[in-house]
Amino acid sequence: KEEKKFVNKAEEDEMEIYGYDLCRWKLVLVTVGVICSGGFLLLLLYWMPQWRVKATCKRTALKDCEVVLLRTTDEFKIWFCAKVRIMLSLGANPLQNSNPIVHKVSNGRAVHFCESAAEENKNDLKKYLPIRYFTHHSVKYFWNDSVQSFDVVRGLDESTFCSSIHNEHSTGLTKGMHDYRKPFYGVNEIAVKVPSIFKLLIKEVLNPFYIFQLFSVILWITDEYHYYALAIVIMSVISIVSSLYTIRKQYVMLHDMVAAHSIVRVSVCRGNQEIEEILSTDLVPGDIMLIPSNGTIMPCDAVLLSGTCIVNESMLTGESVPVTKINLPNPSEYPKAVGDEIYSPEVHKRHTLFCGTNVIQTRFYTGELVKALVVRTGFSTAKGQLVRSILYPKPTDFKLYRDAYLFLLSLVVVAGIGFLYTVVNSILNEVPARTIIIESLDIITITVPPALPAAMTAGIVYAQRRLKKIGIFCISPQRINICGQLNLVCFDKTGTLTEDGLDLWGIQRVENARFLLPEERACSESLLKSEFVACMATCHSLTKIEGVLSGDPLDLKMFEAIGWILEEATEEETALHNRIMPTVVRPLKQLFPESKQATNQEMTSYEIGIVRQFPFSSVLQRMCVIARVLGEKRMDAYMKGAPEVIASLCKQETVPVDFERVLEEYTKQGFRVIALAHRKLESKLTWHKVQTINRDAIESNMDFMGLIIMQNKLKQETPAVLEDLHKANIRTVMVTGDNMLTAISVARDCGMILPQDKVIIAEALPPKDGQAARINWHYADTLAKCTSSSPAINSEDIPVKLVHESLEDLQMTKYHFAMNGKSFAVILEHFQDLVPKLVLHGTVFARMAPDQKTQLVEALQNVDYYVGMCGDGANDCGALKRAHGGISLSELEASVASPFTSRTPSISCVPKLIREGRAALITSFCVFKFMALYSIIQYISVTLLYSILSNLGDFQFLFIDLAIILVVVFTMSLNPAWKELVARRPPSGLISGPLLCSVLSQIVICLAFQIFGFFWVKQQSWYEPWTTESDACNILDATNTSSAHHGNETLRDEHYIKNYENTTLFFISSFQYLIVAIVFSKGKPFRQPCYKNFLFVISVIVLYVFILFIMLHPVESIDTFLELVCVPYEWRLRILIIVILNAIASVLTEEAVDRRGVCFLSSLFGCREKTPKAKYMHLAQELLVDPEWPPKPRTTTEAKVPSQENGSYQIITVT
Repeated sequence: KEEKKFVNKAEEDEMEIYGYDLCRWKLVLVTVGVICSGGFLLLLLYWMPQWRVKATCKRTALKDCEVVLLRTTDEFKIWFCAKVRIMLSLGANPLQNSNPIVHKVSNGRAVHFCESAAEENKNDLKKYLPIRYFTHHSVKYFWNDSVQSFDVVRGLDESTFCSSIHNEHSTGLTKGMHDYRKPFYGVNEIAVKVPSIFKLLIKEVLNPFYIFQLFSVILWITDEYHYYALAIVIMSVISIVSSLYTIRKQYVMLHDMVAAHSIVRVSVCRGNQEIEEILSTDLVPGDIMLIPSNGTIMPCDAVLLSGTCIVNESMLTGESVPVTKINLPNPSEYPKAVGDEIYSPEVHKRHTLFCGTNVIQTRFYTGELVKALVVRTGFSTAKGQLVRSILYPKPTDFKLYRDAYLFLLSLVVVAGIGFLYTVVNSILNEVPARTIIIESLDIITITVPPALPAAMTAGIVYAQRRLKKIGIFCISPQRINICGQLNLVCFDKTGTLTEDGLDLWGIQRVENARFLLPEERACSESLLKSEFVACMATCHSLTKIEGVLSGDPLDLKMFEAIGWILEEATEEETALHNRIMPTVVRPLKQLFPESKQATNQEMTSYEIGIVRQFPFSSVLQRMCVIARVLGEKRMDAYMKGAPEVIASLCKQETVPVDFERVLEEYTKQGFRVIALAHRKLESKLTWHKVQTINRDAIESNMDFMGLIIMQNKLKQETPAVLEDLHKANIRTVMVTGDNMLTAISVARDCGMILPQDKVIIAEALPPKDGQAARINWHYADTLAKCTSSSPAINSEDIPVKLVHESLEDLQMTKYHFAMNGKSFAVILEHFQDLVPKLVLHGTVFARMAPDQKTQLVEALQNVDYYVGMCGDGANDCGALKRAHGGISLSELEASVASPFTSRTPSISCVPKLIREGRAALITSFCVFKFMALYSIIQYISVTLLYSILSNLGDFQFLFIDLAIILVVVFTMSLNPAWKELVARRPPSGLISGPLLCSVLSQIVICLAFQIFGFFWVKQQSWYEPWTTESDACNILDATNTSSAHHGNETLRDEHYIKNYENTTLFFISSFQYLIVAIVFSKGKPFRQPCYKNFLFVISVIVLYVFILFIMLHPVESIDTFLELVCVPYEWRLRILIIVILNAIASVLTEEAVDRRGVCFLSSLFGCREKTPKAKYMHLAQELLVDPEWPPKPRTTTEAKVPSQENGSYQIITVT
């Protein structure tokens, strides 16, 4: 037996793969089975791909198989199958550039698909190799001999060095090479095919639920329930049509969104330097694409080889600020470079143009066009992967849905019992076989309610509509229920908790390695020609778009503060000179001192040209430019960024001794601090050398120039929203790219960390020079103690652990951890055991890179938190998608980056979403409980009537299902969310103590009252088995004629619907549905009370009045229609008494369950001490009794090398 093979190993969509060959005799057997089962076996094989393959194929080696069977390795274990196809090609690897391939390619056609192969001369075919491949979820997997498995053909985005991109790939592909690669990579488009209505219809109709509906309808028609069957058919048709409309609308929307760039004409450079115009659908990795100067929408992912582009990436990130992209530096051209590195679109995203993003304008040299190398096409691009995640979403794993299936299963078991009872009872009463089959199957159709799926989605649909009204858009409605469970929310800082714009508070310059006093204005006369102001004027990525200055808000504020102007070269000017015309910045005339008239001429000619830009990178936390003052020989390098990073790249003698203290003072007060540095470059650096120089060669040995202090104000609503979340026991965490002390200060200001709480900073250091990795623990000072030296910490300052009554309050313990991205990375790698403990109390995570935000969300989910994430969508994409509920604050209606998008850029949408989620979740529970009770009540009625060989009538079923159930279900879902968040959370699953207790107690009550009514009617003096001549309303007549007709079976109606038991049970059960609906329509604390749901109140009142009316005041036409019989008035009053007692019992029981259900259940199943289910609660309980936690101030925790037996780390604490 061959070993297990995998595709996409160690990736998110990893799958096991098995090979199979078609087997003739198995096919014959299956065909016979399908014919014998009337097509049911075919349906079963359609639903179960693994059965289909195993039933028709035999296992074989992967390399020779005709069919592959795939199974995902995640918790869902979903099966897929795909057919293996063959194409003929000259080689097996599309990126192969070896001579034989190139020679073969130049001698004729590159690839043949098998279909046309037969026409070829056999000798000619010998040079082709058969290449096996299959397609799954829009991705082609080709057979790879080296790994003996199928593999995705990669583009140039993996294992290609930056130097080889310039040296080997920069000339473009020859026509032959292009044709050779084309079949491997396929058509370059993200094709979202809108399925035909017929295809969608077949797929929808073959859903197991609708097949069950069809089976039920056929059964009812044979049982002559024509009207009821017709009503269900109409309902199903409406449901299918609305479902088809929604699905098709989503496909069309996605298709339109993707189609914007799918086919454009592009110019490519061929290997022999000629330029050819082709359709973008023909692009393959390796092609050199020319970017037009007036911009374009990118049809693929490409890396910029020359020139500069300004790009709007809002489609991918939701961030509408234009981004400057520069060409990828060539490591081999600059010998002092740190070394060659492998190109990756994520790491080098400042040099990569992504598919679907809009290139607004380009800048270039004359004779050197703006060229980009195509690295990924089609579904492999960043946008393609995004569209795939929408087309083929991962199933949402939520307890509610798993419990729903268990619940249905238990209903099927109940149905099975009823089935057996009916069969046995009918055989004993010598009922004909046909009737036995129909009636016993009928019981199953009653127990599994046909309207259940429609009823379950109603609450979500209403919640989605309410969210849309308050400006929150949702692209994944199933997540609304999950948002009701959120108990932790991560917030980005800048633009989310604080205002987007920063105000310049002041500057603090450095001279002779000493800080000068802070200055408020940077545009004073004395500073006009200083390097400090020159750095502020040049070190940014601002650009003019249609005459308006635009770019990063921080850069804009900084540039506006000095009052300079920026001029960009026009295309004509660039064409006149034989080199790139720089962007020029110069001061306004009115900034110059008026007294010096003589030098005015020379002053006005003072301008600086920006020669080269290294844009800001969130990974490097800095940006850098090379500029030249007009008329000067040497160029200057200016750098700005995170103070810690800038200081480390400067000559130590230029950094003030008290740098850290000054920085700490500012950051503790919540200021955003940016450091500036400068360096004069060697005169031998020419213009062209500068264009190819490596970034690291410039960013070293700088002179430290000082700090810019920006004020980042809290948004007005932030403290109030966070307070609401804390009151509701929802933990809040800050994840930011900013400085840690600034983040801690903002966390204190907005109430995330309370004034009396302690903050423990975890500073983790990687292993170095044989030393193990270690964590140093520092306690951050409170604001009051802003002293110059770090004070000794009193033992009283160490936080006291508080023991709380409720487990939910454990997270309120009085200490918080703070750490930066570097420490977080070290802890993840070397201190795996500490991660859960740290995330349990971690509140501030600063300087976090985008992928670290995603890792943090995963770490929180691993300890069973339901995590929400709120960010502005720019660098939070991964975290927004990974969280249970990601909300992007973006102006775009729906950012594909996250499940939810809020139009209003404020965090007030978070509590609103959680409230709506809770309301939708509780609605789902209410509907589920009601539907379960409805099927059980009807099941009880039918089973009791079967015992006397009777049943409910066609119109009785119709009245119950349409008039009562449908109306009630769709109106009971309309309760809006409660006005505020409460500390309690709704249960996460249906199988929870109070919920089960509630359902079971109501079942017992309904059963008891129906049985009581059923047997009590038989005790009445006027009772007799009903015949067409019976007339209990006129008892005297009935007595006189009873002897004549007693036992006259022939005059009964065929189904024996009309009888006293039927009429009694119909009235009792009709009231029971309404009683249960009211009892289960819970309001507070998650939904508005049901009396505020006017439609529901009106529906219930109308139904009550109508049923009371036909019961107490019989109308002959209605009685005939509903097949009811006449009973004495006193019996009608007795039914009313039964109903009133039933209502009282139901209401009181539900109240009791609400209050004491949990205690009752625990005493019922033996009193065990309850251990918390969620890992984080369990951990919090353990930490309460751990004397070593939290770590003491100024101690160090070291990681020991993992011992051989197990991979855990021994932790030593060194003081």
